[in-house]
Amino acid sequence: MAAGDKGLWLIGGFKLVKGLLLVIVGIGALRLVHKDVADVVAGWLEQIHVDPDGRYADRLLTRLLSVDDRKLREISAGTFVYAALLLTEGIGLLLRKRWAEYFTVIVTGSFIPLELHHLWRHVTLTRLTVIAVNVAIVWYLIVLLRRGGRQGAH
Repeated sequence: MAAGDKGLWLIGGFKLVKGLLLVIVGIGALRLVHKDVADVVAGWLEQIHVDPDGRYADRLLTRLLSVDDRKLREISAGTFVYAALLLTEGIGLLLRKRWAEYFTVIVTGSFIPLELHHLWRHVTLTRLTVIAVNVAIVWYLIVLLRRGGRQGAH
C-alpha cells in the first residue's frame, strides 16, 4: 500500500466514523421528540454520577429547557445532512475514488471559515484541534491531487 493510500484510508476512516457518530446523534435527537429533554438529560447525568446542580450541568440543563420538538427535528435533519456528506466522503476515499478527494477538499475546506469564526469568538483547544485537523486534511489532499494521485485511481 502506497503512502498516499494509507493517508486516504486514514482520512476516509475518520470521515466514516464521524458520519456514523452523527447518524447516532440524529437518531438520538429524534428519540427525544415529545419528551422533556432537560429531564432526560438530568437522568443521564445522574446515571454517570454527575451532580445535576453543578455549575456546568446546571448551565446545560437550563439551555435544554428551550429545546422543543421543532428544534429537535431541525437538529436531527442538520445532523443527518452533515452525516451524509461525511459518509459520502469517507466511503469515496476508502474506495479510492478521485472525485472523493475533490469532494472532501471542497466540503472540508468550506467549513474552515466557519470554524475560524467560532475560534475568533472563543478560543478553545477543541476548536484549535478541529481546525488543525481539517487544514491538514485539505492540505494533504491538495498535495495528493497536484501530484496526480495514485496509479489506477478513478
